[in-house]
Formats: sequence, structure tokens, C-alpha cells
Amino acid sequence: MPNDRFDISGAGPNAPRGEDVTTRLHGSFDPTPVPEPFVLTVVKGPDQGQTFALDGSQPSRLLLGQGPACDIRLSDRTVSRRHVALDVEGGRVRVSDLGSKNGTRVNGVKIVEAWAQGGETIQAGSTVFRLDSMPSGVKVALSPATSWGRMIGASTEMRRLYPLCDKLAQSDVPVIIEGDAGTGKELLAECLHEQGPRGDGPFVVLDCTAVPGPLLEAELFGYVAGARPGLTEGRAGVIERAHGGTLLINEIAELEASLQVQLLRVLERRSVRRIGSDQSIETNFRLLVTTRSDLDREVAAGRFREELLHRIAVARIELPPLRRRKGDVLVLARHFCQELGGSDQALAQAMRLGWDDHPWPGNVRELRSTVARHLALGELADLSTEEPADGTEPVSVDQIIEQALTLPLGEARQRVVVEFERRYVRRVLDRHSGNVTHAAESAGVARRYFQILKARLEKRRKDD
Repeated sequence: MPNDRFDISGAGPNAPRGEDVTTRLHGSFDPTPVPEPFVLTVVKGPDQGQTFALDGSQPSRLLLGQGPACDIRLSDRTVSRRHVALDVEGGRVRVSDLGSKNGTRVNGVKIVEAWAQGGETIQAGSTVFRLDSMPSGVKVALSPATSWGRMIGASTEMRRLYPLCDKLAQSDVPVIIEGDAGTGKELLAECLHEQGPRGDGPFVVLDCTAVPGPLLEAELFGYVAGARPGLTEGRAGVIERAHGGTLLINEIAELEASLQVQLLRVLERRSVRRIGSDQSIETNFRLLVTTRSDLDREVAAGRFREELLHRIAVARIELPPLRRRKGDVLVLARHFCQELGGSDQALAQAMRLGWDDHPWPGNVRELRSTVARHLALGELADLSTEEPADGTEPVSVDQIIEQALTLPLGEARQRVVVEFERRYVRRVLDRHSGNVTHAAESAGVARRYFQILKARLEKRRKDD
């Protein structure tokens, strides 16, 4: 498995599915049910009287608008094709305007994004809805499992996902996996493949951020010998190689418009044609895609084709950021500590540093890197890795060490490591003319991890 993929399960790849990892790691299991679902009622407009249930047991973004891909489809001509998105999260409803022509209002206030708890009015175009909690007061039980496949999470946010994951794994429909960077989208895709009927088939990945734009077409569709200058041998593309298994397209929003059209044609005809060939090859694969972008906004902005989104959005699942996964930081930190050869005692000081309250903008990936740094630097290491405030670079390594010798041991060690990391990243990038892919390969680390180091370096420069 590539270095930039990591197991976020506390149970390991061979552990029984659904094992109570929470009990094993911190001795408790929270059976808190999912908050009450909501009901959306049209109180004004052409569709007055219609009601729609927003079920919080299986998180899924519901789209509201006139378009055929919308879950809540209205006849109001003042409503955009994709007008607003509704997400049930933690007992509230997140209302997100999708760049609509006439805007979205909550209690009369125009919003880009807002939270509603029940009792509010939501207006899209000239249609007005009332949002109410389900009057029955019936709670929807969470899954009792605290892991799924090689994923782990005992938080309410994660246990809401497991029943949906079960259903999606056993189906063969396309799935869009959404979420912030570092939340584990690629790992979830792997688990859906492994747990499903195609688990014995190939799992082929195309990362649209790792392949230069001009080469994406060849990676997708393959080519025959002589199709272009310099191509002396033919090669199968990822679509052809995924036959009988699963194709994962990472960051599908990065595909240019012409490739989106060609991919749509492949999905509709279930066949692919290599570049330079006039022969079609039958394909049988399951498509999974990941994205950090809001594809609905991309469609509204004209950057993503609506027909393709309609074709691949048969099912959608959104991984929550780590900051919303209450209690999972400790579970994951302990797993990573064990995976890296540490012990629970090694994390005692770290947890007192406020890891539970840290926002974790890099999510699970950032947590794993932080655990690794903590184990390398000792118990006094913390989340801060800032450079000296004046931003000056010491003339020599000897001077760096000499300055560090005046500091307490933990801080001194950390200062030296930070300075080394900064110089190393800058030197390798300079050697490869800023090409992150080549720099990461030269450094012997995953491209995504090197990208994190580069971003950290750029942030320090900006702060200085």
C-alpha cells in the first residue's frame, strides 16, 4: 500500500468487523441516539402543502431546486436548478446556498450558509418552507459498531455513517465521497471496495492532482502505439485496468471539461476507446470518486458538467472533519502511537496539551503526523512548530545548535528539528525547480505528505 495511505482503524485490517474498539481503548461506549429528524413543509409557493423528511440517521446532502438531480424538486420558476443544499448534522440543519440566482433566506435574512434548529422559515426564490422537528419525537438509533472495515470512529458523526457504508458496499452504484483534505476519503473508497462483491477484483486509483493536465487523458483512456509522437508502445488506461473491479478517481473536480464529456460517454456506453484507436473495449467497473470541492457549486459556476454529476451522484457520503468527531482524537492517537511503536504512556503528556480541543485543519492525516512528531521529539513536544519571530536564518548549523543549547531540552530539540525540516524542504524544492512530485520522490516520502511540509513552509514565510 502506498505511503500516503494509512490505516485509521484501531482494530487493524484483520480485526472482526464492528469490534468495540472504544471499549478496548478508553473503556466506554456512548449509545447516544441520533437527534430527531426534521420535516420541511412548503407554506408558500406553487408547491404549497408538500412536505419533505430530512432524516439524520444516514447523513446525506439533500439538494433543493428545479433540476432533475435534486432530491427536493420544485416547480417554482424563481428557484434555480440547484438552489440550496440541506445537511442534518448534530441535531441541526446546515442550509447552504449554491450560488442561486435569487438567493436563499433564513428567517428573512439572506445567507450563504446558516444553521437552523427547527421553527425557522427558509425561502428559496418565491417558495417559503417551514422547518420543524419530527412531531413524533421518535429517535433514530445509531449503529452500535465503532469500526467499519479498516476505518475507526466511536463518535456520533462516524457511527451515523456505518449503516450507509454497509448498504453502499453491497451495491454497485457510483458514489461521491466528499470531505476536507485528510479525512480519509481514499481509505473509505478502499473499504467500500474491499467489503463489496468486487473485493477480489482490481482497485485502480487515478489522482487528478498528481497527474499533469495534458497527461490525464492518456491515464484515463490509454493509447495505442504511435498514437502520439514518442509513444512507441500501447498502454491500457485506468478505466481498462479497472475491469472487474473498482475505479477511484481522486479529486474529480480537477478534470477539464473535455475529459468530463469523454468520461460520461464511457459510463453511458460501458466501453472505452484508447487514444489513436477506432476499436471500443467493453468495460465493467464500479466508479467511486472523491472531492474536496462542492460539486454543486462547481456546476453552478459552469466548471463541472451537470450531466456527469447527475450520472455519478447516485449516492453521496460526506466524511466529517476531525474537529466534529468528538472523542475520536484519543482513539486515533492511541492507534497511531501503537502503530508507530509507542505506548499509551507516551501520549499522556500530549493529551494534556489540548489535542481534544485542537481544530485539526489537516484532520486525521495531521493527527498521525503529530503523533509521529511527538514520539520522535519526546513528551515535551507540542503542536507548535513555529520559527523564530524575526524569520532570520542562522548562518550555519553550528550556530543553530549553539542557540538551541540555551533553551530547555524539549524546546531545543524541537527548534533544531524545525530548522532542519525548513531547510530540507526548501533545498529539495530548489533542486527540482519547485516540482512537488519530483521533490517528494527524491525525499522518499509520499507526495501528499511532502505537500503538507511545503504548505507549512509557505505558511511560516507568510507569517514572517
